[in-house]
Formats: sequence, C-alpha cells, structure tokens
Amino acid sequence: MKVQGNIIDIERQNIFFGEISIENGRILSIEAKAGESDQFILPGFVDAHVHIESSMLVPSEFAKLAVCHGTVATVSDPHEIANVMGVAGVEYMIENGKTVPFKFNFGAPSCVPATSFESAGAIIGVEDIETLLKNPDILYLAEMMNYPGVLFEDKDVMAKIAIAHRLGKPVDGHAPGLRGADAKKYIDAGISTDHECFTYEEALEKLGLGMKILIREGSAAKNFEALIPLLSEHSDRIMFCSDDKHPDDLIEGHINQLVVRALEKGHFVFDVLKAACINPVKHYNLNVGLLKEGDPADFIIVEDLKTFKVKETYIDGQLLAKAGESFIKTSPVKVINNFLANPKREKDFQIAVEGESIRVIEAINGEIVTNSLIAPVNNIDGFAQSDIEQDVLKMTVVNRYEDTKPAIAFIKNFNLKKGAIASCVGHDSHNIIAVGVDDESICKAVNLLIESKGGIAAVSSEESKILPLPVAGIMSDQGGIEVGESYAEIDLFAKENLGTTLNAPFMTLSFMALLVIPELKLSDKGLFDGKTFQFASLFL
Repeated sequence: MKVQGNIIDIERQNIFFGEISIENGRILSIEAKAGESDQFILPGFVDAHVHIESSMLVPSEFAKLAVCHGTVATVSDPHEIANVMGVAGVEYMIENGKTVPFKFNFGAPSCVPATSFESAGAIIGVEDIETLLKNPDILYLAEMMNYPGVLFEDKDVMAKIAIAHRLGKPVDGHAPGLRGADAKKYIDAGISTDHECFTYEEALEKLGLGMKILIREGSAAKNFEALIPLLSEHSDRIMFCSDDKHPDDLIEGHINQLVVRALEKGHFVFDVLKAACINPVKHYNLNVGLLKEGDPADFIIVEDLKTFKVKETYIDGQLLAKAGESFIKTSPVKVINNFLANPKREKDFQIAVEGESIRVIEAINGEIVTNSLIAPVNNIDGFAQSDIEQDVLKMTVVNRYEDTKPAIAFIKNFNLKKGAIASCVGHDSHNIIAVGVDDESICKAVNLLIESKGGIAAVSSEESKILPLPVAGIMSDQGGIEVGESYAEIDLFAKENLGTTLNAPFMTLSFMALLVIPELKLSDKGLFDGKTFQFASLFL
C-alpha cells in the first residue's frame, strides 16, 4: 500500500510532499517526491491520560468513536473499574480492548480504594501491583492520587512506587494544588507527570521541579485556557489529555479539538503536534508509530493545518476511519458487575438538625476542585432540607456494595429547581451519588439506579429518565452513538426541565465524591475535608 501527501516530520520541523510505502502493517519507506497535495499526513493523536470508563463505553466502543477524530492510542488508567471489580476489572478492560485494532495502553491502578475514607468494591494491594506491572500489557503505574501517602512515606504507597521503578515503568502523578517543599518531595519520589494542575503558576513550578505536565480538557475539568501558555517554552514536556470524556462530547471530538484551539491561540504547529502526537509515545514508550521508516503504520490524513479535519485514520496500516465513518465493528459486550445495594426509602435521606449552620460543598463549573462554604440550615420540622431559593441542595452518597445508611451533605451551584439527578459514576469508588430538591426526588432517582444496577438518572414528579450502565455499573453494553444520544437526552432534560446551570452536571456530580481533590467532598462514610484529609462535621 502507498499513500501520498504533504508529510509532516514533527521532530525535524519539516513538511514535504512524498510517498509512504506500507507493508505488513509497518512503514517500509518514506520518499520525498516532486509534486504537491492538498492533504497532510502526520502521526496519529494520543490521549496521554484518560479513564475510558468515564465515556460510559467499553474500550471497543470508545475506540470506534475516537478513530474518527484521528486518535490512534490512549494512555488509559482503568482505575474506575478497578475500584468496582479489582484486578478482574483491569483484565476485563485489556481483554475488551484487544477485540479492536486500537492502541490502548493500560496502567496499574495505584490507589484502589483511593482512600480509606470510602467504601469501594475491591482492594488492589502491593502484591497485586507487582503482578499487574509484570504484565506486558501494563505499561505504567497509574496516577498516585494518595499524595499524602507519598509525603508521609506510607509503607504500601512507597512499595508500589518502588516496584514500578524496579521494573522500569513510569509513575503517573495526581497532586492538585501541591506546591513548594511538598511538591518537591512528591516529585522526588520518582513521580513524573501531573494532569491535575489548574493554574499556570502551579504547573510552571512543577515543570521547574522536573515534572511533565498534561494539559487536561475533559467534560468537567477544563484546564486548557489556564495552562496552554506553557506550551511555547516547554513543548518537549507538555502533553494533551482528556482524563474524563462523556460520550456525547466524544462524538463531537477528542485531542483534535485541543490541537485546533492551540493553533488558534498562535502556537507553533510543531510545538502543538509534539504535545498531541510525539511526547506521550516517548514518555510511556508506546508501541505507536511516529511516521518513521520501520515504525508501525499509525498515521492520519487531514485536510489542512488549520481545521485539522480528519480524512482518514490508519493503525498498523489498516484504514479504521474515513470522512467521519468508523470501520471498527460493534461486537457483543460481556457484562460484569458488583452491585449489592437494596432499594431505599424516602426517610433514609432525612437528617435531623444538629446546629444552626451547615458546611456546604461549592461545586465550580468546569472544575473538579470545590470550595467549602457555611450556610444557614433550612430547618423544616426538625430536619435539614434543600433550600431551592439559596441553591443549597441536599446531596447523598449511597454505598452500592452493601446496605448502609446513606451519607448526607449539601451542595451549591447545581441550581436544580425541581427533581433530582443521580449517577453510579461516582469517582472513585462508584457508589451512588445524587443531588435533588427534596427527599422524595432523591429517593426516586437513587432507586432507579439500584433497580438497573448502575446508570445515570434524572427525575421530576412527572417524568423519569435513565441510561442503564450494566458493565460494572459504570459502562454501557451498547454502541457509542446510541449511548451518546441517550446521555445527551438526559443531560438536556436535567438542564431544561430540572434547571441545572452546570455545563456538564453529571460529570460534575461524579467528582463530588472524589476525596483526593480538595476542598470539601462527600463519601458514603461522611463529609470529608480534602485539605486536612479527615472527616468534617456537617453542622456547625
């Protein structure tokens, strides 16, 4: 097979007309020729950090959509399913990923459970980490979210990092807001990346301490605008990632969108393409071609260097997408799960008043960090209830792995005017998480998820909508387009019918139980202060 076009040599910063010869899935030769073309050939895009599970799709269906946008590979942390199913969940992702010709590169989840302050479905210990990292399909130790464990030199945490170093595999970081001496100690432990920076100054400091920075733009956390100025001076140490990408957003685009946005801001095309194509391959030592002789024939053809509209995507010389049409076939999906909770009653969500004020989680649109506020309690007959006028709404986390009393807190900025929304995509333990205007609505939404053993739901007094997620309670067994459309319908219902003003209400909701991200969060065991790393009282 031969393809012709304007070939982009990113590392030599050169563009020339030429012909690429491909044999047995590899690039046999690249020859400069006389001629001209209206199309450009370049290495495929790589998402440098993503949880496939957050797309609500199994890997094979994620790949089917991603190739349409020129993505040929991901660096994938199967942390979400691992919290539900343990090592068996990681193996499930690897096995499903192998059913399609896409280059998933999985890591060993380092923090399962993420903390001891929540109930997860499994534990991955030091011995499990060693077993996983010895598997050739596992390329790195995934994000070390337990940064306090690194700072205080927790025995198990340091053992996991040591195993990765001994086996020559990179260690990913996760240290939002960590600065100064703490950041230096964390990085000096041999942790090489961070995708959690949310200010330019934080990222610049970590670059100065030797880290590589991943610029994240997902469905909820959007740090591109803050961090993209770093690219011009640090192009060798910047990568692009999505971290979490909901299915409707994945239908619209992927890493290609960040390439276009970076170019629109005036960044040098070769710097941008280093971050999108080259740097992840080199950092993680991926088996992904970089458009060199002898490399796997992984490349894309785009119309121009402004819109980067993808005409064709090739992996190992196989045409997998053309003009927006994916040639990856949908195949039957094996369903595994771990879901034991029984239906709840409305009175399970009542909480007696124990003070005049309450701590309130302040959700921030486009961020996964939160603030901690103080608000007067809305006392109705001795019970704390949502205050719709003040937008202080009741929130719950319900243990999905056993029957226990739901944890209750209050949250601001969802702006629901009626009903409730709920999800089993609740990082990281994936318990049920819900927010609503009254106990009846919250109970109704939670029970929809319990009945279906996983999903996302939105309810009002007149209508209920649910997207079932039977695979580990966090992924669908259906096709990507169908799931994306169903998700978009529920998302629109939550905005237009229930009133939420968040850009991605379900993605934002999913992070409100993520204890390792400051400041105030809720687990199934109670309200948690991410700064002091201990439980906090609801009432004051």
